[in-house]
Amino acid sequence: MGMSVPQCLGQLHIRKSVVGLATGAGFIYLLYKAIKAGIKCQPPLCTTSPICIARLAIERERHGRDSGELRRLLNSLECKQDEYAKSMILHSITRCVYLLEAEASACTTDDVALVGSMLDDKDNSVKIQALNTLKAFSGIRKFRLKVQEHSINVLELIASIWDSELHIAGLRLLNNLPLPDYVHPQLRRVMPALMEILQSDYILAQVQAIRLLSYLAQKYNLLYDILNCQVHANFLNLFQSTQPGSLLFEVLVFAERLSEGRNSPHYRAVKWHYNEQSLHEALFGDESRLADRLLALVIHPEEEVQIQACKVIVSLQCSQDVGVRPSVCQPSRSYFNSGE
Repeated sequence: MGMSVPQCLGQLHIRKSVVGLATGAGFIYLLYKAIKAGIKCQPPLCTTSPICIARLAIERERHGRDSGELRRLLNSLECKQDEYAKSMILHSITRCVYLLEAEASACTTDDVALVGSMLDDKDNSVKIQALNTLKAFSGIRKFRLKVQEHSINVLELIASIWDSELHIAGLRLLNNLPLPDYVHPQLRRVMPALMEILQSDYILAQVQAIRLLSYLAQKYNLLYDILNCQVHANFLNLFQSTQPGSLLFEVLVFAERLSEGRNSPHYRAVKWHYNEQSLHEALFGDESRLADRLLALVIHPEEEVQIQACKVIVSLQCSQDVGVRPSVCQPSRSYFNSGE
């Protein structure tokens, strides 16, 4: 049986007394031997840990052998498990899908459906791990449509559960998928929730939310729903130079796409009405202070933020000119003061 360092030292003390070694050199030598023995006595790493499983499976796949680990995990997921066990199994499945390309490609749509069924589990940690696993499967082309079938369920989870980790996992999955038109009605219903996540204080969730909104802003039939969505009075704080550069860049991309969308001939052909607390009024209304925020960002330390701020300024300038001469961008009127 293996012994710890203290146990080995105890054995050393007994042996020293029996043999009668008294010299300092002899004691130091035996101490070295004891420590060395103690290190050797440490138990081996647990081969059931996800890291060990992944290493063994990768090694087997490298030699052309199917480790069978992914199939074993999927089979165990079908059995009755407690919440913690399900979370750990899903976590291990995610690792295997990313690391074991051949075994992951050999899975079936039924396997993806099994993982998708975990979204209905009562425990949020299981839901989060299931979202991560679905994202892993979405990277395999033949499973994308099957994963896509869970889009509406994912949107409902994001809108109904206020959990930052769940928001991040769900939004990362959605941002990794092309969202079909049949999802648009559900997207309209969850738009207020997406806007609330964007205005939260959790950077990772905010970045994922703004990326999804930027993608949706390019859909003509969703543009008005986004622009008319109610926002907080301090929405423009998202454009402050004190915000993280990663978030600022995404917010500026969002603003540019909204500006381009509202300038399109199709959108301008309709006379739209917006509520007073809408995103449209915060960004493009007569009382908006967006111009001030953009001018401050032109000298931001991060170059990509500077460039993107300039793109939004140009888009807003064109927006003013389109009102005078459609499809022509001239410096006739400015969104900014002439002095600026």
